[in-house]
Amino acid sequence: MRTTVRLLAVVAAAALVLTGCGGRATTHHKPGTSHQEATGDSGTLLTARDESGHRLRELPAADAPTVSAEIRPDSEGGWNVHLTVERFQFTPESTGGAALPGRGHARLLVDGRETTRLYGPWGYVPPGAHTLTVRLHADDHTVWAVADAPVQATVRLDATPATPSTGSSAPSSSTPSASAPSSPRPTDPGRTVTLTITGTTVEPPPSRIELKKGERLTLRVTTDRADTLHVHGYDRELPLSPGVPATLTLTADRTGLFEVETHESGLVLTQLVVR
Repeated sequence: MRTTVRLLAVVAAAALVLTGCGGRATTHHKPGTSHQEATGDSGTLLTARDESGHRLRELPAADAPTVSAEIRPDSEGGWNVHLTVERFQFTPESTGGAALPGRGHARLLVDGRETTRLYGPWGYVPPGAHTLTVRLHADDHTVWAVADAPVQATVRLDATPATPSTGSSAPSSSTPSASAPSSPRPTDPGRTVTLTITGTTVEPPPSRIELKKGERLTLRVTTDRADTLHVHGYDRELPLSPGVPATLTLTADRTGLFEVETHESGLVLTQLVVR
């Protein structure tokens, strides 16, 4: 009888080892993800918060990421923003997960107000006189910080961006007339895609839209709730009101794969494949 009891005890102990650390199963994170990756808690979580209420997560300067921002006038108005980061990579696939050094996303603040997230090095800011701040966040939405200050870059934008010089010797005018635009307008209206959101259902179902570089695309979206449409990579946003069709037109001038989603409901509406 005692031999049987001992055997049962050995089997039970082996089962605890197989279920993971402390006897708890590790099914709370995705297959192929380590326990440390799923529960990582790097740096020192401070009580201080940024303007949007996100807590600061401090790292030593030698381990912390860095960011700088370059702005370029957009041919259709506003500014294109290009980020250069060090000791950091954009990880949209793990947003909402654990805070691990060197991973996360960026957020743009215009005149001190948070406007959008960036899951890659390119962003867009509408025209106007702005102070642009780019801030780095961890996957759990806390703010990476050094010496009690957020890791960020701030750039002053001019009120009237000019079309960037192409090195041409042709004369330019500061006030071009409507009959002689400073840059050619495409005559092809491009493609129009109509999307309808009802609850968590998207019609037509999410798929991929194949585009050629330079092609124009118009997204016409109708939803049953207030939300915001966001085109990743191009960082174009569009407010959505219940029952009111909203339209966003862009020129596919960047190649790659870009998701179109809603902010509040977190629905992926479609993907743009630009070649």
